[in-house]
Amino acid sequence: MRNISRFTGFIILLALFSSCAEAKAPRTAFVMGTVCTVNLFDRGSDALYDEIFARLASIEATLSANREGTNLAAINAAAGLHPVQAEPDTLIVLGEALSFAQRTDGALDPAIGPLVKAWNIGTDYAAVPTPEELESARNLVDWHSVIIDRVNGTVFLAQPGMKLDLGAIAKGYAADEIVRILQERKIPRAIIDLGGNIIAYGKKAGGKDWIIGVRDPETSTGEPVISIPVRDASVVTSGIYERFFEADGKRYHHILDRRTGYPVDNDLLSVTIITRVSMRADALSTSVFALGPEKGKALVEGLPGTGAIFIFKDRHIETAGDAVPPITLLTDRFTLTR
Repeated sequence: MRNISRFTGFIILLALFSSCAEAKAPRTAFVMGTVCTVNLFDRGSDALYDEIFARLASIEATLSANREGTNLAAINAAAGLHPVQAEPDTLIVLGEALSFAQRTDGALDPAIGPLVKAWNIGTDYAAVPTPEELESARNLVDWHSVIIDRVNGTVFLAQPGMKLDLGAIAKGYAADEIVRILQERKIPRAIIDLGGNIIAYGKKAGGKDWIIGVRDPETSTGEPVISIPVRDASVVTSGIYERFFEADGKRYHHILDRRTGYPVDNDLLSVTIITRVSMRADALSTSVFALGPEKGKALVEGLPGTGAIFIFKDRHIETAGDAVPPITLLTDRFTLTR
């Protein structure tokens, strides 16, 4: 008997800002496979919200690996056959994903699609694949076989059966696109929550920082375990509780190790990344978790303007990088190692 839990990212991080007199109703919609909320406070208008959510819908219509008719679906369908003309969004996001694949030795691999499909975690069809299914899928996960031709604007997957999946980075790109729109419209402040990919844009009225809570990874209530002050920053968490299912008493989460084919198994419950660019934060939260504490810290330490918060299974918390804000511990169940 399987118990399937579909915790989507919007409960991973909680923006703990108080409602203020200036605030108008934010807009929330289900897009890009998750619940997305944008709060523009006193500068919110139907026209601007329409523009923002139309942009999110267009990114989903290009980059979704789970919908027919998208640019990504066309590239996957042509694997081993021929190159496919790529949309600008595809070239940007895939290019960044391949850059992280190289930097992390494949800990983030945009060609992870066959493994994602083998597990189906987050769907009603989640199940433990057979060893044969895993081996077949693993043999198709190879970012080196993803070929971008920037002169002709095409993408080619060299092996038949390969599949791209940009779920580890696409929401970050979408959040950055919202920031671009807000900057063009000269909006002073906003909170953007794309299924747990948080951007605290600008600062609160009165010049104060936003306070963001990182959830307790051991509870299903979404209660925060720590809080941090941020401004003009993206805060993204990856953890074992986001999307998972249970089979025969064992939990299987969605962060997959391309080397073994199984969910990543290390000492971590979650990794939170703080940096200005959300696409980078999104990619790093997954790849740092997959790399594990030692290699993950080394990666973060080499990236200026980046911070990481590691929550361990033994309930202690560590940090790395030069952009970790002051942390307030909100429960005595965990300890903070300075």
